[in-house]
Amino acid sequence: MSFRITRTAEDLAQTITALSQRLVKLEQRQEALELQMRQQQKDLNAVPNEEISTLEGVEALLRETRELLDSTAPITEPEMAEDSSQHDSWGQEAETEASCDVA
Repeated sequence: MSFRITRTAEDLAQTITALSQRLVKLEQRQEALELQMRQQQKDLNAVPNEEISTLEGVEALLRETRELLDSTAPITEPEMAEDSSQHDSWGQEAETEASCDVA
């Protein structure tokens, strides 16, 4: 009877040792996979330098365009009316000069 108990205890010890070794290998494999996954995620999130340069150029062009738009004041309605009356008076002067030449 004690032989069987000893034999069973030895089998259990070997099984526990094998399971422990397998667990260590699985943990190492999991760690390696997690590291690989983090690296791939980092690579996916990284923007290539060439693309960054292109985007910075586009951003600079947009900024310059906004500055140009801001520096040119929009024409308000009174200014538009004033401009059109000047154009009308210029046209009348030209007509007067033309009628003087005919006479």
